[in-house]
Amino acid sequence: QVQLVESGGGLVQAGGSLRLSCAASGRTFRSYGVGWFRQAPGKEREFVAGIGASAGSTYYTDSVKGRFTISRDNAKSTVYLQMNSLKPTDTAVYYCAADRTGWGTPQSLGYDSWGQGTQVTVSS
Repeated sequence: QVQLVESGGGLVQAGGSLRLSCAASGRTFRSYGVGWFRQAPGKEREFVAGIGASAGSTYYTDSVKGRFTISRDNAKSTVYLQMNSLKPTDTAVYYCAADRTGWGTPQSLGYDSWGQGTQVTVSS
């Protein structure tokens, strides 16, 4: 298994940008897909973006398409979520998770390792 630590959250005004990082430990990191999820108060956890182990495939929920970009740097064992044009509705705790299937798809049942989360707050 892998251990994940998120960072990069904070307070930003609407229209601004943040880059979240998900740092992983574990020698098999390159074989895992990675997904970003978020949970706002009173709402269900939702999938935001995912990336395959090979980085050849990425996935986004409709509400962030064109604004968020997921990427990975296997040499640094890190996955990033670049968030641009942020909206107040993006406010949530963001979590990254490692997908043992390697695909990083929204529907995957392989998200077995989770980070602690990082708070993103977008003010209007």
